[in-house]
Amino acid sequence: MDNQDQKRQRRVRYKGTHPKTFKEKYKELQPERYTDTIAKVIQKGNTPAGMHRSILVKEILEVLQITPGQIGLDATLGYGGHTLEMLKCLDSKGRLYAIDVDSIELPRTRERLECLGYGAEILTIKQMNFSNIDQIAVESGPLNFVLADLGVSSMQIDNPERGFSFKSDGPLDLRLNPNKGISAAARLQTISQDELQGMLLENADEPNSAEISRAIISEIKKGIDISTTTQLQQIIKDALNFIPEKTRNVEIKKSCQRCFQALRIDVNNEFEVLFEFLEKLPFTLAAGGRVAILSFHSGEDRLVKKSFKNFFREGVYREIAPDAIRPSSEECNTNSRARSAKLRWAIKS
Repeated sequence: MDNQDQKRQRRVRYKGTHPKTFKEKYKELQPERYTDTIAKVIQKGNTPAGMHRSILVKEILEVLQITPGQIGLDATLGYGGHTLEMLKCLDSKGRLYAIDVDSIELPRTRERLECLGYGAEILTIKQMNFSNIDQIAVESGPLNFVLADLGVSSMQIDNPERGFSFKSDGPLDLRLNPNKGISAAARLQTISQDELQGMLLENADEPNSAEISRAIISEIKKGIDISTTTQLQQIIKDALNFIPEKTRNVEIKKSCQRCFQALRIDVNNEFEVLFEFLEKLPFTLAAGGRVAILSFHSGEDRLVKKSFKNFFREGVYREIAPDAIRPSSEECNTNSRARSAKLRWAIKS
């Protein structure tokens, strides 16, 4: 038969024992096909590369109290883990809108959810910023529930081409939508030392902001283009060489994490976008509509807490979370990326 005459197409293998680039890592790019590997990684308390493990799922569903026939919004689609659980609650009745700015991950998540049986009849996916939640409400009508997970997805962190992490060399980009705005590398070329120091303090509470900003601007004044993640990491390491050797490596790692976070928040205007979202949010909700917001940064949490309190005092929200809900020790032990998560909720009057 013709089929027998055709040579079987084998998957392209890595050169050598281990993959050299992210594009060669077939398990990371299609993790759902390697369930045994995923199980082993999760058992160790880690997130499989190329995947994202949703946080506080049980608690979020308890807050939102989704019932079949309702209309809701996942304002930060990401990998689609929270979206999937909300769709299950709807039981094919009602509609869920899901939005995200990430032009790279959104099509992959759409395809993943379609393969699970959730298509256009129940799910509407749009590429847009959640600051435009009012535009969704024009189409959807009053929303019964809204979720916003403000964390960066693991897929974005794991892909060195996105520039979110210094663990691998890659372009210093950090944009959630790489087709819009300027990269972190370009931002550094236009910033003053005072402005950079203020950014590191405000966006990440970096205790060594003066030393780091001085070192970065010194390199730029020499005509050096800080265009890769490892370049920036090395500058930070050199700037903090004064830290006692006993704690130096740990402190440098923390400062690198904070500096990358501060730059990411800046190039994506994350605080400004979140403020706009929070201002519009209650007026997109139906009476009794519920909202849950998951944050991973003290600055984000402060904005959410302040907005909820202000609208509660004005009578727009009838009830708000008295305190932030934190992941259980069990969840933190099985998913280290859950440790900084804080969940707050509100109910529309």
